[in-house]
Amino acid sequence: MKTLCVYLIVIGVGWMLGLVWEYLVLSGVASPVSLTAVVWYYATRCTGPVLLVIGSSLILRHASPKIGLVLAGIASASAAEVKILTAGAMKAVVLELVPVFEKQTGHKAVIDNDTAGGLTKRIEGGEAFDLAVVTPGAIKELAAKGKFTGSQINVARVGVGVVVKEGAALPDIATVESFKRALLAAKSVAYIDPAAGGSSGIYVAGLLDKLGIAAEIKPKAKLKKGGYVAELIASGEAELGLHQISEILPVKGVKLVGPLPAEIQNYTTYAAAVGAQAQQKEGAQAMLKLLAGPEAEAVLKARGMERPPS
Repeated sequence: MKTLCVYLIVIGVGWMLGLVWEYLVLSGVASPVSLTAVVWYYATRCTGPVLLVIGSSLILRHASPKIGLVLAGIASASAAEVKILTAGAMKAVVLELVPVFEKQTGHKAVIDNDTAGGLTKRIEGGEAFDLAVVTPGAIKELAAKGKFTGSQINVARVGVGVVVKEGAALPDIATVESFKRALLAAKSVAYIDPAAGGSSGIYVAGLLDKLGIAAEIKPKAKLKKGGYVAELIASGEAELGLHQISEILPVKGVKLVGPLPAEIQNYTTYAAAVGAQAQQKEGAQAMLKLLAGPEAEAVLKARGMERPPS
């Protein structure tokens, strides 16, 4: 700051010297007849502009970081953080769309992921958010409690698949009966803990009951609270796993055997809706538009997901 003040003083003095000498010459008090006087006149007359240029450049040089901070502050004031809650399988999809979203809007996306049940409890508890991507049932339930505004949009669905360790023999799961035999033959079976609220875990638990093999599977079940069931397969903690296909494909060291037989397949549909108390509604609407638009098509397909039927 002291350096800047010195520069400013030098500039001011330079201009004043030039103006004073010009006044003296024009008023006749000083005469630019002698060579010395002429040199002094033009030197002082030019001092101001020269010092102005030099001083200004120095000021800008020293002040540029502060100017940058000011400009950055102005830019950040127009940008905003958009909080997006995602359930399980939709996290990867939303994360892949974040760069497009941030480029289009200038906002920053903050993603927080949990199970569908976990998000439902958090939203019920009053957690602040702008957009939520969760199951249609959860949105309907929470909308009745005033947690969402406007209509929901169904953006994707995904089925349950079977996974084994890479290099292992692939079990036959083409029919319901062969699928049952594969489960019974496996030394251990992994899936999401139903108590954690994950949609696939709740469905698998009910399916095992329906197939009449829950009692046989229970002693060798490896339950995961959240995240990728396939990680238990990759690490060797479980031999066979059941999870949404979108949650199997990203994990290295495992092999997707295939989807469940059509007769017992279960699709989890994901919908998105803007929070009733959203602080960044425009940003939330922009992400919702991306999720429902053509930009998301290739992302969904690569993740083993598809659009829900109309």
